[in-house]
Amino acid sequence: MPSPFGGGESEPASAVRTRHPRGKGIGSADGQRSCRSGDHTSTTGGPTVTAHKILGPLLVVVIAACGGTEASSAMSGVPAAAETAGPERIVSISTVATEMLFAIDAGHRVVAVDSMSNYPAEAPTTDLSGYQPNVEAILGFAPDLVVLSYDPGDVMAGLEAAGVATLLQGAAYTLADTYDQITALGAITGDVDEAAALVADMQSEMADLAASVQERDEPLSYYHELDDTLYTVTSSTFIGEVYALAGLVNTADAADPDGASWGYPQLSAEYLLDADPDLIFLADTRCCSQTAVTVAERPGWETLTAVINGTVVELDDDVASRWGPRIVDLLRVIVDSVNAIS
Repeated sequence: MPSPFGGGESEPASAVRTRHPRGKGIGSADGQRSCRSGDHTSTTGGPTVTAHKILGPLLVVVIAACGGTEASSAMSGVPAAAETAGPERIVSISTVATEMLFAIDAGHRVVAVDSMSNYPAEAPTTDLSGYQPNVEAILGFAPDLVVLSYDPGDVMAGLEAAGVATLLQGAAYTLADTYDQITALGAITGDVDEAAALVADMQSEMADLAASVQERDEPLSYYHELDDTLYTVTSSTFIGEVYALAGLVNTADAADPDGASWGYPQLSAEYLLDADPDLIFLADTRCCSQTAVTVAERPGWETLTAVINGTVVELDDDVASRWGPRIVDLLRVIVDSVNAIS
């Protein structure tokens, strides 16, 4: 099945050396789109809070789990020099972490990023793989901190054995997880104030956008397409939470009432034709070459309200799949699309 986060994450919202069953629909290496990245399972364990002191007085991060998932933040393999100063050579094997690092002004210390980290433009993209992280290849950049989204089982141990600090941050399950990850990165890099300012700005912009949604007698409905085999998200997911800020009702919620699909059900064409959403958001324009035109050409879809009214919205796959600073941009597109409907 597709990854809702661009082939994205497999670990908890922010974790180091934490093994966590993977949520279905959450892929194998963060923010790196693959429309069909394989099925996964998830946990239903209760929320936990884990605190670890890192880099001496530099970092104490507490991250609370949300939505019945576990989350923690910690750093392993701390080099001696890191006890009094932040890292100077950061390698990011995470598209989301790459965006966050540059957004908190730590980008000048990032010496290498994975092959799928295509934003911002100044990120030092390499051929490092986020799907199959290679310890030797990573060590070739002489890092003192490596931020990963995925550990197949021995990468962090290998880096730690080489004396390199690591931070594992997985898929966000809620908006709060995004803010927590930014805060954690700011603490680890020493950019605490910058991270706090970014979070405050994001929260303020998100609140302003939500407040700008026009009031309606009846809320509009939507369908968010992950790929052309009709995998989607429900309101219980991170993506669904963003849409809820725009006052939208998710047509897919009834397809996963008990959460058996972990919030990422595959719908049938018949289901969608019957649901007839007011808006269709395509998060598969790059991966699967889907457009408003291709949607209208699907058998029977020409009768849908969104097709007739021209409210099929083509999203940027990366913006729609990564939970970094550009979630503000995603919400802005959604709100603008909603307010454009009279």
